[in-house]
Amino acid sequence: MPHRAMHEVMHRRSPVTLPPDASVQQACVEMRNHRIGAVLITDPAGRLLGIFTGRDAIGRMLAEARNPRKTKLREVMTSQPECLGPHCTAIEALRLMRDSGFRHIPVVHGEKLLGIVSRGDFHGHESARLEDESELWERL
Repeated sequence: MPHRAMHEVMHRRSPVTLPPDASVQQACVEMRNHRIGAVLITDPAGRLLGIFTGRDAIGRMLAEARNPRKTKLREVMTSQPECLGPHCTAIEALRLMRDSGFRHIPVVHGEKLLGIVSRGDFHGHESARLEDESELWERL
């Protein structure tokens, strides 16, 4: 089975983005309305500054009893998130997600934001290959 590149995996080619001054509440509304688990934080030129996920909402907002209307994304986003290029393969993305504990990875080319991939974007055979690979390493 051929290895799919990120540009073939991305379902959301126009990811939901917000400026760093947007509130956490705005981000959560966007995530709910678009049924997504992350928003990307960008500057006015569209360059990626960070990512805000459902995990951030729980760990950095709810767990710390912060006010989502008053808290700005820049205060709680993950700055300079790990990214992949458009020619990385699906298995490379899945390895990075597994090894780093991520569910979402922005896809960029240079400074240009192309999209985002999440675990749900991958086919079963790609996940199965990663599982087989992990089992092999465990046996070694």
